[in-house]
Amino acid sequence: MYRGRLERDLSLWVGKSLLGQETAGALLAEYDSRPASFSLGRVLMALAAVLLAAAILLVVASNWEAIPRLVRVGGILALIWVVHLAAARMLARGATAAAGGLLVIGAMSFGGAISLVGQMYHLSGDQQTVMYLWFAIATVSAILFRSAAVTVVAGFLSWASFAVYLQDNDTHWIGLDPWMAPFMAVIVIGLVRYTRAERARHLAYLLLIGWLAWLYALYEEIAVALAFAIGGMAAFVLTALPPKPIASLVRTGGAAPAFYSFLVAVIGFLLLHIEIEDGWGLVMLGVVTLAASVLAIVLRGRDNGAVRYLAYATFAAEMLYLASVTVGSILGTSSLFLFSGLVVALVAWMVIRLERRFSASAQGERA
Repeated sequence: MYRGRLERDLSLWVGKSLLGQETAGALLAEYDSRPASFSLGRVLMALAAVLLAAAILLVVASNWEAIPRLVRVGGILALIWVVHLAAARMLARGATAAAGGLLVIGAMSFGGAISLVGQMYHLSGDQQTVMYLWFAIATVSAILFRSAAVTVVAGFLSWASFAVYLQDNDTHWIGLDPWMAPFMAVIVIGLVRYTRAERARHLAYLLLIGWLAWLYALYEEIAVALAFAIGGMAAFVLTALPPKPIASLVRTGGAAPAFYSFLVAVIGFLLLHIEIEDGWGLVMLGVVTLAASVLAIVLRGRDNGAVRYLAYATFAAEMLYLASVTVGSILGTSSLFLFSGLVVALVAWMVIRLERRFSASAQGERA
């Protein structure tokens, strides 16, 4: 998809004499020489690693009653050493796909080893502690081998750890365990930056959003929903207009920080709509939600498609909702659409003027 768009752009620039034909061909050839972001072989290797790891865990779960304890422990430890040494050898040869698959097997085998030792020797401890230890080992493995594959495993283990807490405690805040979910998410984001496992960052962001949703289920107070809306919009503005000390850090995060921070704000507005159902409070909330959608489009709508479409959807849903609840009340439907149309037209006029000014200044600098 991107290659096709790049080829069209290069052809357009060549046609406008902005770029030479040879330079355009060289740029396209350089892009084609890059390793593909999608590789069927790597996908199949990852699936094979997951299946083999699942087989190991199932064998461990069977408890191997007929095999002596020392043999069982020695076997699982030998497997861990063998796969990690083989992975190091594969990395030295440049076979990153095979090395990633072996490291996934190794990371999963650690979990099997922990469970096996606990089964055999009846060690005290709970499932939550096992998940913490497993996540920590996967994190160390990802750092030592700089493995994107193990970073993905760590991301899923962070989700599994939070799921274990919810299964055991449901809607109860007990001790420091609830703080482990955002803590693990931060670690996964750090691993993503270190190992360049770009797609794994979504596991961390989604875990944070899931944790925030659980917080609202825990308290169900309007203050929590308001904190989501205000905090989400503040984070969104910070990522859209980052100050110089963190500008480079925000840019390396790509489009995800702006999208997920705005998503948190949208969730906050949704929860506020659940809390505020009528009166002038609802009208003011609707106006603020519409304004937040327009602000998101103004700040990041051009460069971030995910933010743009989420803002479009939020704006449209808010308009339809207000139209459905304000018929015959203080604010008539026609007045609502008239007011909103005038506001959006004014914002559009301001944005067009700013875009023209920026374009003129950019052309002046090039001249």
